[in-house]
This record gives sequence, structure tokens and C-alpha cells, in this order.
Amino acid sequence: MPSPILKRETSARDSDEWQQTTSSRRKHSPGEAYIITCIMFSAVKFARAARPSLTGFLRYCSAQVGSKEYFDKLVADNKVVVFMKGTPDMPRCGFSNAVVQIMRMHGVNYDSHNVLADDNVRQGIKEYSDWPTIPQVFINGDFVGGCDILLQMHQSGELIEELQKVGITSALLEQEMEDDKGEKK
Repeated sequence: MPSPILKRETSARDSDEWQQTTSSRRKHSPGEAYIITCIMFSAVKFARAARPSLTGFLRYCSAQVGSKEYFDKLVADNKVVVFMKGTPDMPRCGFSNAVVQIMRMHGVNYDSHNVLADDNVRQGIKEYSDWPTIPQVFINGDFVGGCDILLQMHQSGELIEELQKVGITSALLEQEMEDDKGEKK
């Protein structure tokens, strides 16, 4: 027995109203037909041009979230990556907030990932780094550590050196150099 929806569509097709709307859609002036053809041709050209980037995007998304390949891609694509609870604008734990504050003090642009948004990321990053706690910081694809290690590196000046190795000049170092120039004058 056909569903009521299919039955309604069939009865609508048989009506004069449906025939009038479909016949009015088929008739276009030569100018309208030309415009429609141009739009369709442009859309096809755009889709073909966008295909390489779409392919790259699909390849990027093809790694299963939480897999080793997924994390390899994330940490390789950016100089500094932080896996944290919350976001830099709204950290959801004190340790994540401390990492955000250290990064701000050094003026570091970094890629952040909220582990609370996806349990696969939350568990996967712990397995990937073999580190049980969040936040986790990666510099140049290498696991640095969590909040405590980053804080020690910040206090000792080692973080400035690590950032310089990947081409990032710390805002604290820039400030120190400006202060030295001011004293020499």
C-alpha cells in the first residue's frame, strides 16, 4: 500500500495546478535561458577548480578523530599546539588557564583543541603522548609536557629558547631587548 505522502504527490501531479506550475517553469525567454546556462557553466567551473582543496580537506578529515594519524596531522600543521580543557578565551580548568596565560605572556600564536568537546580527542591525546593529564603542549610536533613543565620552562627561560628554535620570538624577549636599548641611550 503506498504511503499517504506518495499518494498526495501522485494526486497533485494529476491536477491542473501541478501541470501549470511545471509548464511555466519550462518556458524561459532566450535571455533567461542564456543566463541560466552561464550560471550553471560557472558553477561547474567553480566546482572543478575547488576540487583539489576539497580533496585535501576530505583527506584531512578522513583520519579518524582520536587516531594517531589525526594527532600526527594536528601537531605537524602548527608550530605550537595546545590540547586543553575549554578554549583560550574560556579555559575550563586552572591548569589550562595557566598554560593560556604563559602563552599570552610570550605572545605565542598557537592552535588549541578543546578536549571537552570530544571524548575521542580527550582519550586519544593521552594515548598519543603517553601523558595522563590535560593540558598538553606540543612545539614543532614534539610533546613538551603539561602545565607544570611549561611553567618550569617559563620560569627558567627555557621556553624562550624552545620558541626561538621554531622561529618564534617571545614577547618577553622582545620587551627585554627594548628595555636594553632604552638603558643604553
